[in-house]
Amino acid sequence: MTSVGARFFDTLETRDSAEREAALISALSAQIAHAQASSTAFSESLRGIDARTITTRAALAKLPVIRKNELHERQRRLLGDDVFGGFSAIRYGAKMPRIFSSPGPIYEPEGAAKDYWRMARAIFAAGFRPGELIHNCFSYHFVPAGSMMESGAHALGCTVFAGGTGQTEQQVQAMAELNPAGYIGTPSFLKIIVDKAFDMGVALPSVKKAMFGGEAFPPSLRDWFAERGIAGYQCYASADLGSIAYETEAREGLVLDEGVILEIVRPGTGDPVAPGEVGEVVVTTINPDYPLIRFGTGDLSAVLVGPCPSGRTNTRIKGWMGRADQTTKIRGMFVHPGQVADIVRRFPEVARARLVVTGEMANDSMTLKVETACGGPDALAIKIGEAIRDITKLRGDVEFQLPGSLPNDGKVIEDARSYK
Repeated sequence: MTSVGARFFDTLETRDSAEREAALISALSAQIAHAQASSTAFSESLRGIDARTITTRAALAKLPVIRKNELHERQRRLLGDDVFGGFSAIRYGAKMPRIFSSPGPIYEPEGAAKDYWRMARAIFAAGFRPGELIHNCFSYHFVPAGSMMESGAHALGCTVFAGGTGQTEQQVQAMAELNPAGYIGTPSFLKIIVDKAFDMGVALPSVKKAMFGGEAFPPSLRDWFAERGIAGYQCYASADLGSIAYETEAREGLVLDEGVILEIVRPGTGDPVAPGEVGEVVVTTINPDYPLIRFGTGDLSAVLVGPCPSGRTNTRIKGWMGRADQTTKIRGMFVHPGQVADIVRRFPEVARARLVVTGEMANDSMTLKVETACGGPDALAIKIGEAIRDITKLRGDVEFQLPGSLPNDGKVIEDARSYK
């Protein structure tokens, strides 16, 4: 158990980066072999792949990305035979104490391992310590959030009050009488509770820290809590993957959890982007019960270069920066980021591209802005225009940009139309 006065959750957080990478890549090869043998979904999608050859990130990047819509589609198609769509390596019984449902619906298994969702590390980084009481206001109904946080708190050695959602006055009463060390839940609900306590004339002096998830946590709201004596920290997790990254006292990005391999890829593709460039978060978990390999979260983020000032040595990301699915309907046709990527792949001279849609609905125009340093742009523009029509079945203009001039915001398709 982590001690009360410890600075880090465990020694894994401060190990040498090369040592961590070697351990993760070694575990990756074994995890892929396990997924192929124990999961019908991956035995199909990774058919012909020799897991022993996946010994680098470059090799990992050649494997297909599994996105949430594919997971949902397989679950719907195989519902009568396998509610998990062939992705789970465990079945009903002692190894699967609970099942949860996320919007879709998508069903997620919970394994029996201690701290199955790996949340204890993030809770520790938010300032919680063994022997404390945590007021947990994530939902215990259908979705796994409440259980994720509770199991992590128990692994840390904390007691949990299962507050759940709603019933604001009762939440205030419980906090006032039980004196928890802090709160876990969405930031908006804690603000509602604090405001309600003020209206009721009830003091909540024990609540000094909070760990937030499920919503954006802007600096303005962080300052609002700080003015009331509450230090709030973010965690980044999902029902499919568990903990992905967490904020530390340095407040410079989010540090990756020790149990995941994270890639940032260009939206609509599985191609890793350069460090610092915004793209879609793709995660591989070292979880034997639910072995998701290259799972596309649909979230945008970017890697932060350099070590965390907190002393943790794992990679950092900027946090949630929006959604990667930018599929847009143009003149009655859906255009998605993967099509833009297909256009770019045809032209080695093009480094990056951004499709900008302008005009008004039913009177759209689109321009593909491309970064290129090559000469003879007229001939190239004609060829790119032909590729646009070939792939999207729509006509579009081509506009050349200097390398590095397109915004680094992860957008492949920008909808700049007027909706008045």
